[in-house]
Amino acid sequence: MVSKNQIKTITGLQQKKFRKQDKLFFAEGIKVVQELLNSNFNLHHLYTTDAFFKGIAADKVTLITPEELKKISALTTPQACLALFTIPDEKPVPDTGLIVALDDVRDPGNLGTIIRLCDWFGISHLVCSLQCVDSYNPKVVQATMGSLARVNVVYTDLQGYLAKTKLPVYGTFMDGANIYKEAMPQDGIIIMGNEANGISAEAEALATHRIAIPRFGNLQQTESLNVATAAAIILSEFRRNV
Repeated sequence: MVSKNQIKTITGLQQKKFRKQDKLFFAEGIKVVQELLNSNFNLHHLYTTDAFFKGIAADKVTLITPEELKKISALTTPQACLALFTIPDEKPVPDTGLIVALDDVRDPGNLGTIIRLCDWFGISHLVCSLQCVDSYNPKVVQATMGSLARVNVVYTDLQGYLAKTKLPVYGTFMDGANIYKEAMPQDGIIIMGNEANGISAEAEALATHRIAIPRFGNLQQTESLNVATAAAIILSEFRRNV
């Protein structure tokens, strides 16, 4: 059974201020929850409609009804279980390897998809500006499909971070060099910009290389690609010769 106080606490975690206050976030669905259970995330409590998971201490599991799950779920159609996890401390980002940096990405689905892309392409660290959507937003967590367990997401002053790095910084711009004709390195930072405005002028000034995904349509009228779609194409090109 879920108490009124538990419902209040869990539903409150849909807001960033309460996630920050309680140091907790939640995930829903058997696949996402299992991925996080298999990771270094610490389980705070699991609410489930059935005994889907094994080896979890009894005091950390509450069996609930589908009706009770609806009261705590952020989904239109709840998915059998909801688990609370402790938000871990951020890990440092090394100055080696390939790193993705996001400049004011606001859409939860885009951030979740980019985290999943980083996982797919072996990018261990994702640096976000302070204006980006929170990676522990329930919609972001859901969109990652568990990849949040394998990608270190760090929030920082992006301009300060870019100004200090010794890595080459690749910015994605409409007037950049054709990415299909460039030799991409295995060490560097790739900046992806805001959905509506692209990369900010401050971050643009710190880019050492300008790259672009060329348009091939006859009319050439499409203004831009979705940021997550662009990230998939760019990461694929950076990994092409690995």
